[in-house]
Amino acid sequence: MTEKIRLGFVGANVNSTWSSQSHFPALMASPDVEITAVCTSRPESAEEARQHFGAKLAFHDFREMAASPEIDAVAVVIRVPLHYEPTKAAIEAGKHVYTEWPLGRNTSEAEELASLARAKGVQTVVGLQSRVSPALLYVKDLIESGYVGEVLSCQVTTMRDGSLQRPSSRTWNLDASQGANTLTIANGHVIDALRFVAGNFTKVACMVTTQIQPMYITDIQQTMDVTSPDNVRVCGQLESGAAASVHVGAVPWAGGGFRMEIYGREGTLVTTGSVSSQRGEMLRVQGAQKSQTLEDLTIPKSFEYVPDDFPRGDPYNVGQMYSLFAKAIRTGKSRLPSFDEAVNLHRFIDTIQLASDTGREQPVA
Repeated sequence: MTEKIRLGFVGANVNSTWSSQSHFPALMASPDVEITAVCTSRPESAEEARQHFGAKLAFHDFREMAASPEIDAVAVVIRVPLHYEPTKAAIEAGKHVYTEWPLGRNTSEAEELASLARAKGVQTVVGLQSRVSPALLYVKDLIESGYVGEVLSCQVTTMRDGSLQRPSSRTWNLDASQGANTLTIANGHVIDALRFVAGNFTKVACMVTTQIQPMYITDIQQTMDVTSPDNVRVCGQLESGAAASVHVGAVPWAGGGFRMEIYGREGTLVTTGSVSSQRGEMLRVQGAQKSQTLEDLTIPKSFEYVPDDFPRGDPYNVGQMYSLFAKAIRTGKSRLPSFDEAVNLHRFIDTIQLASDTGREQPVA
């Protein structure tokens, strides 16, 4: 049996929401990667995490962990504005790195990290989990094999997870400069999913807005101004010539989840889910070829890279990524979105914001 990749995990607090929902159960079930070292901001929480996950080492300084000869790779799963420093430290130490999306607070941080990783020759992956969703891998394969023929138009919507109020501990991401909002995170994942299956945009016209303004802060009973957008609308054209539209919004009640529609000369593909494109739920894929009736399509097992008994839900796509990450480390060949691809998406999001700010259609580089 091949030895597991030894992982150092930055953000290993046992009470961390996204890590607890996804990364931790994925790693505990992974046949390819093990949590060898954990790092949090305090010695007490680091030791708690070490005992909880059965890790060998505990650190409260990510630079010390990155320098350890007992780990092969580092995962950075913390708040977006904190991604830069531990990711940079891992690269400088010659470690392979998995950093959640967005790679940095802004494009400048992402560009610097990607450049450094190229210079060091390490394997990198950014957490754009839509690209390992079995359903979306299948949709991409169907499009490329001609299931719908020439793609004429595409439409994607994702509406979820907004609020009218929040506690002061959750106000940091109301500031757009922190890089963690509907434009960067939810829209970033969803529009990456569309580009992954149907191709890149060549031009866009956009509206990026903040609909819930101001935000009521419950524990201090005051309102706070919001600069982070909560609704993103993109209309454009793909390289194939297809028309495309995307609407991603954070809504306070009963969001409609994820829906991707691909319309071609020969047929239609519709992919739906209750949450979003990157989350590990099993998305439903339906298709129609020269028919007005959609039928459920069975997703082939060939798009599953984890064992049959792997935890479903949020851990699933994260586990898919760790499986391919381990393979990339062993072989030097990766099928995952690298830091260079993260930079490309950061730049595209900048173009979306520019199109909205200027009220003018913008070309996409």
